[in-house]
Amino acid sequence: MYILFISLAIFSSVLLVLVVLAQNSKGGGLSGQFGGSGASNMIGVKKTGDLLERLTWGFAIAIMVFALATNFTAPNTAGTNDAILEKAREQQGSGIDLNKTEQPQPVAPVEENK
Repeated sequence: MYILFISLAIFSSVLLVLVVLAQNSKGGGLSGQFGGSGASNMIGVKKTGDLLERLTWGFAIAIMVFALATNFTAPNTAGTNDAILEKAREQQGSGIDLNKTEQPQPVAPVEENK
């Protein structure tokens, strides 16, 4: 299920890029450069713009939904791999009190033999 959602999110992302590139921007857009203006006259400029805008919103929402779905269906691979936590648990189990703080004992100076 996880791989299915990842695949759908990637597919939706590619389609979103294609739809955004096909939209007519201020400079004429991709459709104007490759002769797409004739096709938009046949369908109608207003209806083509509405369709592309709806597709853009739809693909963007689909990507967000697939991202949330992958979060809920992701396999649980997180474990306690932290070495410090494991060592602390071992010390706690062996009777060492981790809450007790010991004061270091002062060391007497060593006299040198002259």
